[in-house]
Amino acid sequence: FHQAFHHYIKVVSTHLNMGSSSKSEYSVNDVNAVTVYQMLEQSQIVFYDEVNVPEARFSYDMSPMSVVVQKEGRKWYDYLTSLCAIIGGTFTTLGLIDATLYKVFKPKKL
Repeated sequence: FHQAFHHYIKVVSTHLNMGSSSKSEYSVNDVNAVTVYQMLEQSQIVFYDEVNVPEARFSYDMSPMSVVVQKEGRKWYDYLTSLCAIIGGTFTTLGLIDATLYKVFKPKKL
């Protein structure tokens, strides 16, 4: 038996936009934009009969979709909302602990 590799390669383009621009869409002409390609590969060994000639096969699949990664900053009200959530959660948790300890250690009346 003869054997040969068959390689399957899927290529996906990824656009990284790490600039401080306020545009919501991706721009190819942006200085801070970088285009990279991610490759997913899979290989397998194929066995041939003695009479067949083995061949190495490469199959490419260029994805029509692309991934766009864009950096966005947080607004001031996001920080304010997070701070209020932390304070409210702490207040509620401490209130539950206080009520539980009061019920457990409450002096018993005879």
